[in-house]
Amino acid sequence: MKKLAAVALCVALLSACAHQAPRNPMATWVPSPNFDERRPVVIVLHYTEQDSVEQSLHTLRTRNSGGPVSSHYLVGDDGAIYQLVADGHRAWHAGGGRWGTITDLNSASIGIEIDNNGREPFTEPQVQALLRLLEDLTGRLRIPPSHVIGHSDLAPSRKIDPGPLFPWRRLAEAGFGIWPADDAPPAPEGFDAMRALEQVGYDTTHREATIRAFRLRFRGDAGTVLDAEDLRILHALTLPDQVGLLVPASR
Repeated sequence: MKKLAAVALCVALLSACAHQAPRNPMATWVPSPNFDERRPVVIVLHYTEQDSVEQSLHTLRTRNSGGPVSSHYLVGDDGAIYQLVADGHRAWHAGGGRWGTITDLNSASIGIEIDNNGREPFTEPQVQALLRLLEDLTGRLRIPPSHVIGHSDLAPSRKIDPGPLFPWRRLAEAGFGIWPADDAPPAPEGFDAMRALEQVGYDTTHREATIRAFRLRFRGDAGTVLDAEDLRILHALTLPDQVGLLVPASR
């Protein structure tokens, strides 16, 4: 009995140690209560570009053509939500890119894959499930609801997902991401569109790719030239404090 008790105690102690944060052996551990868990500040949406949830679950636990890949969540076309990586861990979903001043998106984001091959509309159960998941993540992890972006937004020269069929306006109407109001005024003469794109968060190093990413999100096409409507949208997106320029103006 004594042996069994000793073994149980050792197992308990090892288990407790396994859940503690790693400590630097060079330093004396003098713990402070003044800390918080590292938290993501952006949510990145993807489409899987595969034919089934089963295929995507396999890929996200193994690798694709570029190597090992993962995501925090996968949303099936039937509305089922799968979690593959803990919220506090760094999933491998974003790759190289930039959004605003953030250059390591994997370290700063939650990745959500959506079961869609890129050529078909997103299903109603899927959109409803995504909205529930966004409500949970933004509330629980204190991520600003406006900080919901697409993979193509952070990597315009490499990616096009979640694609032109993704319902960005509907997300904005539910309080996630950004969208211009229908009655937002035209951009003033001399409006600097490229600077506005940078203000929104885009990397403008590759001009045509950046414009394509912007139009995929706000116009639903892959155009690479900005027109007056694009300028109107950009002007609205860079004036978030003016009532009525964003939908919704607040949550």
